[in-house]
Amino acid sequence: MFGEISNASGEVLDYSFHAGVEGSRRIAVLGHGVTGNKDRPFVVALAEGLAAAGIHALRFSFAGNGESGGRFVDATISKEVEDLGAVLAALGGYEVCYIGHSMGGAVGVLSGDEQIALLVSLAGMVHTRAFAEREFGEEIPDQGCMWEEPDCPLSQAYMDDMAQIDSVVGRGAGISVPWLLVHGTEDDVVPIADSRDILAQAGANAELSTIDGADHVFSEHAHVMVAKVVDWLRGHWA
Repeated sequence: MFGEISNASGEVLDYSFHAGVEGSRRIAVLGHGVTGNKDRPFVVALAEGLAAAGIHALRFSFAGNGESGGRFVDATISKEVEDLGAVLAALGGYEVCYIGHSMGGAVGVLSGDEQIALLVSLAGMVHTRAFAEREFGEEIPDQGCMWEEPDCPLSQAYMDDMAQIDSVVGRGAGISVPWLLVHGTEDDVVPIADSRDILAQAGANAELSTIDGADHVFSEHAHVMVAKVVDWLRGHWA
């Protein structure tokens, strides 16, 4: 529907579109987390749930992930902010709700793109340096892999970017659009404290919705997460 979407490096970004109400100029854009892609089950479930509710949805893989062009070792939060910008540029004329999971949540907080009218963070990463040190601190960059996944080599570029960003907590106050944070109480990858920390810096436009027992990827609670996001979006896009 939107043709080929490429980032500033010329890397083609793989995406899937789920049609909502015909003629609508509102769309939810779904971005995944580190080592993920647009085809993660809960991402697909959310896109399908949004479309069933009449809301257009576009899920895409950041460069170097899934079927998108580029190299995984070049994927960093800063580069993914540019990827998101390329997707938004392809959606000219649409009012956008960006929904980012985990590292994709940090991408949304850092974006600042004026086309984003609503923001949703799903288990959003906030303290980037702490995350990288906690999860990958024992690996040697450019030699080891993320979570022992051979297809996900740990790069020095990734570690440097995470350290340079350090934390997006200070950006909470700068988010002026309606903002929903969703986090599971049993998330052992990005602790729920991350969402609480950035919520404390945010304004009255932000709210946190917790899901009891949910893990980082909402394994047994995807339907709950989808319902929360759909209901919230309906409330703002009635």
